[in-house]
Amino acid sequence: MTRLLRTLFTLCVVWPVIWLWLGLRVRHRERLPTHGPAIIVANHNSHMDVFALLSLFSLRRQGQVHPVAAADYFLRNKWMAWFALNILNIIPVMRKGGDANPLARCEQALREGKTLILFPEGTRGEPGKLAPLKSGLWHLSQRFPEVPIIPVWLTGTERVMAKGNRIPLPLFIDVSIGGAMYADPDKRAFMDNLRAQLLALSQ
Repeated sequence: MTRLLRTLFTLCVVWPVIWLWLGLRVRHRERLPTHGPAIIVANHNSHMDVFALLSLFSLRRQGQVHPVAAADYFLRNKWMAWFALNILNIIPVMRKGGDANPLARCEQALREGKTLILFPEGTRGEPGKLAPLKSGLWHLSQRFPEVPIIPVWLTGTERVMAKGNRIPLPLFIDVSIGGAMYADPDKRAFMDNLRAQLLALSQ
């Protein structure tokens, strides 16, 4: 039943809104992974980011793609929690305290061949600007050095669905997909490279 509801939501809400009401322009779509395990890493300016990224994947793959999202926000009441877990298919992560290993569910998903969507800024940032990146991705990459990390830059979501907006404005969203990165034992070098890759895609 959950799979059916997720499919209906994609067909009746996500795709019509993203592709028809808004319009999505994708650069280098061929760089998108066709199977998992893989990690999509994107800048984060709006809740619309998740829908834009999910819309890039086929119906067949929707159940294999998991946005990684803040548990304190998306699980704050039972209705949002049900929607986030069952329809958006999120993996909830505690941003402060909580689990001894907050990435345990992400690691399990990668072991199962899933694809993760991560926002390394940790929260929605200032429109059009890249906030400092959290190092959780680096720790995850050390456990799975063979898993490709695909940087993605989103433009337009901050205008389509800015903080406070309830109805998306009919404006284009641009998605630029970069080449795959892999783990680096040097944490600073990895984080600097990731930041440089994202900023290059923003140009």
